Amino acid sequence: MIKNNSFVLMLLLALASCAGTQSTSTDATATAQTNQAATSPAQTHIEAVRQQFAPDKRVALFVVEPNGNVLRGETNMPEAKADLLKRLQAANVSFVDSIQVLPETELEGKHHAIVTISVANLRSQPKHSAELATQATMGTPLKVWKKQNGWYLVQTPDQYLAWVDYGGIALMDQTAFANWQQGKKLIYTKTYGFAHATADKNATTVSDMVYGDVMVLKNKAKDFYEVTFPDGRTGYVPAAEAMGFKEWVASRKPTEENLVASSKELLGLPYLWGGTSVKGMDCSGFTKTVFFMNGLVLPRDASQQIHIGELVSTDKGWGELRPGDLLFFGVPAKDGKPERVVHVGMWIGGNQEFIHSAGRVRINSMNPSAENHDAFELGRFLRAKRVSPEATLVDLREKPLYE
Repeated sequence: MIKNNSFVLMLLLALASCAGTQSTSTDATATAQTNQAATSPAQTHIEAVRQQFAPDKRVALFVVEPNGNVLRGETNMPEAKADLLKRLQAANVSFVDSIQVLPETELEGKHHAIVTISVANLRSQPKHSAELATQATMGTPLKVWKKQNGWYLVQTPDQYLAWVDYGGIALMDQTAFANWQQGKKLIYTKTYGFAHATADKNATTVSDMVYGDVMVLKNKAKDFYEVTFPDGRTGYVPAAEAMGFKEWVASRKPTEENLVASSKELLGLPYLWGGTSVKGMDCSGFTKTVFFMNGLVLPRDASQQIHIGELVSTDKGWGELRPGDLLFFGVPAKDGKPERVVHVGMWIGGNQEFIHSAGRVRINSMNPSAENHDAFELGRFLRAKRVSPEATLVDLREKPLYE
């Protein structure tokens, strides 16, 4: 019994923080900045600029520290550096500027990349053993900021910063990127499948495929689409498993019914910290995927998703909730400690039910009398939000990312 209870406790602890918040190598820099705050007159201004331009290091890069009167570090926001220098000059603080503005010159103008494999794993640091921060599916356009060995610091369309290894992307300059974007796109719409070397399901596979992969259409042969991948490879995808991207976008209707239907297509898929694809997804990766299937791009993490949309009152129970509303869970602010948002799910109605990725994608209920009641999640429920298309980062029907 003790052994079983220990296992349950470990499982609950593992699920308690399911929305990935990437840890980066900048933590040591932050410590160094704090230690120098009392001695460097520039530190107060550096912190003010960081709070203004990069309060969330997951989506904005501003790592600057003083070393004597020399300012060292890097940022991907020229305006942040310019503001800092202006502040220092106005305060008569002497400094030597050694702040690098990305993208770095070593990239030789290749500041764009396209994901070339079905699912690319993006990590918190430039090594395979680092924490999985997020994922990006084939065809996803990325901004490229710098290179370290065979890894690239990239930024996804939801603005998330992470590292990807060279094998998952095709680097492009502005001309090559524009040419790729102009190609007629197909999107893979089956949960999982394959592209083949010829128009035959028994032919050698060229790549596996997941929902959301985007390719360029070359021709249609028999019951197959001949496609080009971002790295120049070609393959054949069953026509029944893909459709024109423009047609797909035009058909997206993020209604309550469609959001619920999309979420149930993912039932049983495994939990994966940092995952945002059908190969595995964490809690916020699940809600992100559901909304993407309906043409909308959400922020990456639960702690970011909670800041969008309209608050739905749950003071008098669950009666105000509608299918598609997001439920957030965690630890409320207390004794001077800030709120911690660590989990998210989606309301689907019925017997007070919600769907979420916890161990696997599953349906649970807030109703204590239901067989699938989840007392643990009920006990840490924070609040609910209703996310309209206008509140999302990108509505693909208005701003296609792939064309």
